[in-house]
Amino acid sequence: MSLFRVKYLSFFFGLVSIFSFFNIIYSYYFNLYLNLNTYYFSLVPSTLIALLFYKLKSNESKPNIFEKILTVFLGYILIPFVLSLPFYFSIYNLTFLNSLFESVSGFTSTGFTIFDNIKHIDQGLILWRSSIQWIGGLYFLFSIVFLIDIYDDSLKKSLTNFLSFNSSEVLKQTVKIFLLYSSITISIFLMLNIFGIRSFNSLNLAMTIISSGGFLPVNQLSTILISDTQIIIFSLLMLVSFFSIFFIYNLVFLRNKNLNFFYEDMHLFLYFILVVTIFFIFFSFDNKFTYSFLSLVSSISNIGISLNIDQSELNFVYLILVIIGGSFFSTSSGLRFLKIYSLTKYSFNQILSFSKPKNIFMNKLMFSKINFDFKEINKYFLTIIIFIISLFVLISLLTISGINFEKSFKLAILTLMNTVNSSSYGISNFDFQNLHFLTKYFLVFFMIIGRVELLSLLLLSKKFLFKY
Repeated sequence: MSLFRVKYLSFFFGLVSIFSFFNIIYSYYFNLYLNLNTYYFSLVPSTLIALLFYKLKSNESKPNIFEKILTVFLGYILIPFVLSLPFYFSIYNLTFLNSLFESVSGFTSTGFTIFDNIKHIDQGLILWRSSIQWIGGLYFLFSIVFLIDIYDDSLKKSLTNFLSFNSSEVLKQTVKIFLLYSSITISIFLMLNIFGIRSFNSLNLAMTIISSGGFLPVNQLSTILISDTQIIIFSLLMLVSFFSIFFIYNLVFLRNKNLNFFYEDMHLFLYFILVVTIFFIFFSFDNKFTYSFLSLVSSISNIGISLNIDQSELNFVYLILVIIGGSFFSTSSGLRFLKIYSLTKYSFNQILSFSKPKNIFMNKLMFSKINFDFKEINKYFLTIIIFIISLFVLISLLTISGINFEKSFKLAILTLMNTVNSSSYGISNFDFQNLHFLTKYFLVFFMIIGRVELLSLLLLSKKFLFKY
């Protein structure tokens, strides 16, 4: 097992077993016996695998980055298999492919679903769908720390003063992430309850928001959010997935207010204010601004859920916001705003340097003393190239499968950005259940690629294109 550090995965299989046990207790308590036995099919295998992976002996030497990236990929393959078992053994006669599609969609925080009517699903299985998202969001955050050495120095400094983690630093950061992730989830749950959303819906929505997922406990969000106040509060809570998970922690607990820990969030705050201002001035004349505000926040945080309001003239704008994404140390996807901003600023400086050769233009980020160099810019540019290539390939595969080009284009972007389809993008009623089995495999593969693309392909670019 030298290529895979499976003790890292044992923790998440343990989490699966805990949530399986919780679902069993929940089903007993509320007399939800329809799918009660199905959670034993996830409880037993996840417990056994967690114990096995923990007991397995691995190479004592420090793992190289390729071993780490293989471990992360292995997790995205094995964990959804176990998570799919309650779907497969449920009373709803799902094929294993449909069950796997649902679990991968949840674990990658995408939110595509094969269920036509959520009202037909019992509460236990709805809670299980949300639990999958919660575990997947935590897995993504842990993977960032696990693979910290592949990232740029400027991104590392926003997390820690250490540019290369030792084992004690990794443990410290992962414990911090787990406590923050759990406490923020509980806070969101309590806040939704305070504003009149029933506890069951609040719990599911809290796990959806914190993970940037797209699963809802109902068919339409409008049946939960019935007042403008609820819409605004829900929208603001989604910003948790937009900013860094460490933002509030650093504000409260960081003694020496080092701007390196805040510079990304400062950029994101200005970006958010700018986008909201533009929407308020130019795009709020047809519908209530609260509806547009919810779709806007949902898009920048890569959640994607929205009220069932026709905004066809803004579909493309929302897709652009989805592609840009949010903070690097958050559960959102996207290309990341700070990277696009850095690449744009560097490009303008290059153009100006040719027109004004006697002037010196600094490639420095605002609110920090960090200068990004040419090697980092190459990585940012490669990220965009990889996205374009992946997008072209997926659009081609979906088009060949018989889906028209417009839907293929939108669906490909949402798949790679791990964002659920909704009315904001003009593709809310897409039928995933009756897709050809090959198309489902394509979507499963690219949902995983969308979640780990920056964790793996940037490593390859560093190894083969950027020699140190």
